[in-house]
Amino acid sequence: MSLRFVIARFQHETNTFSPITTPLESFYPQWGADALTNQTGARTAMAAFIDAAKSIGASIQTPVTAYANPSATVDAIAYQAICDAICLAVAAGCDAILLDLHGAMVASGTDDGEGSLLERIRKIAPHIPIGVALDLHANLTPRMIANCDVMLSFKTYPHIDMYETGEQVAHLVLAMLKKEIKPYMTYRQLPILSHTLRSNTNEGAMQRVVKQALAIENEKGILGTSILAGFSLADFYDAGMSVIVISDERHPNAKMIAEKYAEQLAQQIMDLADDFIYTSAPSQNSIDEAINLQQKSGSGPVLLLDHSDNVMSGGTCDTTDILELALATGLNNLATGPIADPITVNQLLKIGLEKKCTIALGNRSGWTYQGKPKKPFILEGVVRTIHSGDILVSGPIFTGSILRMGPSVLFETQQAQIVISSERVEPYDLGVMLELGIEIENKSFVLLKSRMYCRPVFTPLCKGLIECDSDQGGPTSSNYARFDFQKVRRPIFPLDALPG
Repeated sequence: MSLRFVIARFQHETNTFSPITTPLESFYPQWGADALTNQTGARTAMAAFIDAAKSIGASIQTPVTAYANPSATVDAIAYQAICDAICLAVAAGCDAILLDLHGAMVASGTDDGEGSLLERIRKIAPHIPIGVALDLHANLTPRMIANCDVMLSFKTYPHIDMYETGEQVAHLVLAMLKKEIKPYMTYRQLPILSHTLRSNTNEGAMQRVVKQALAIENEKGILGTSILAGFSLADFYDAGMSVIVISDERHPNAKMIAEKYAEQLAQQIMDLADDFIYTSAPSQNSIDEAINLQQKSGSGPVLLLDHSDNVMSGGTCDTTDILELALATGLNNLATGPIADPITVNQLLKIGLEKKCTIALGNRSGWTYQGKPKKPFILEGVVRTIHSGDILVSGPIFTGSILRMGPSVLFETQQAQIVISSERVEPYDLGVMLELGIEIENKSFVLLKSRMYCRPVFTPLCKGLIECDSDQGGPTSSNYARFDFQKVRRPIFPLDALPG
């Protein structure tokens, strides 16, 4: 009789400061057999779980796959419905449970979204192996660790190892079923509220710590390690950086070596604490730097990244501060977007192609600047392209999936080409511009609402990159002074001085 695996995906990175609500429909949930079809062949941890189960001829139950772009606290009905589906599948009986979670979910009724789910599952199936793949930006909690057997996170940001992380977790769970290993898992929480822009694994302190963690995985008796940057804009007690080390209890001194390496990694992070903190430059300085860079030798546009309104951190995708400043400063031949504004898209669809018109763009989502709403940005131009908004992803993040912008247009002004979408989307694929007719390599400037996901596909086409943060703040600003933290444990750096 074949083994029975319960495999599910439930992902949300919660920005508790975001004005964007998170109802059930925002997850685009696929249930049962539809979940299996949706995730088979994807480049996600869940897809790797499915492949691993198939490799041993296991029976596969996929109660749900549910992924929502980062936004505010998850609605209680959404959280309950998705958790219920997973728990019902577990209650029906299984031999292993593999979960593709984020790790920074705050839901209505529980600040520890993943921990509460795992605790519920463990009560239903106390002796069944549970393996969990997490995002690198997970906020690790004691409840999460206590209610699973194997938990590992992505080791890259931008996240291009989602599938590989799932493979590693599945490999360990399969080894558990064969009684080849007995995992011992330990962790450390660090009093550091790191900035997302300092969790790039291709440079700086994060690169150094992840490199050390990977080296430790080659030590005898070690099964896995993770360095978690945490997600600072999920304002709850356990937000912050953390470390996981898993050893094999069948190895002599397994617990001792796991604790030793966890402490070693934790101390390395503390020694590099200042390097996990980002200080934003004034907006005008960033724009001026982009102009100077464009005047230097080299081909391609200058890439400007508006990280004050980043969808993958819970941004509204409709603030216009950086765009307004760029155009007022005189930047020309600029491409930007997607900017989410379904009202303007509907108006432009009615007007049609090649007809001169005036629009009021963005600033409709409810984000306020020091308590004051901002008016839409008035622009004059024409619609050059109308598009369904469905983009087949060819880049390394979510490869093969459909990026859904909703009905979208390319609006052209004297200075800029602007992609206006109906939905909030992160520009992690070139198609968000190419499909609407923008010739990226012929632009002088490309302005994106992104921190990191765009980089694997856009930076190879650009002569340089400038990070931009709005002086007025934004839903994902790197300036912590813009946010009223209430629940995170204290003291925590940089909100407070480093302990000791």
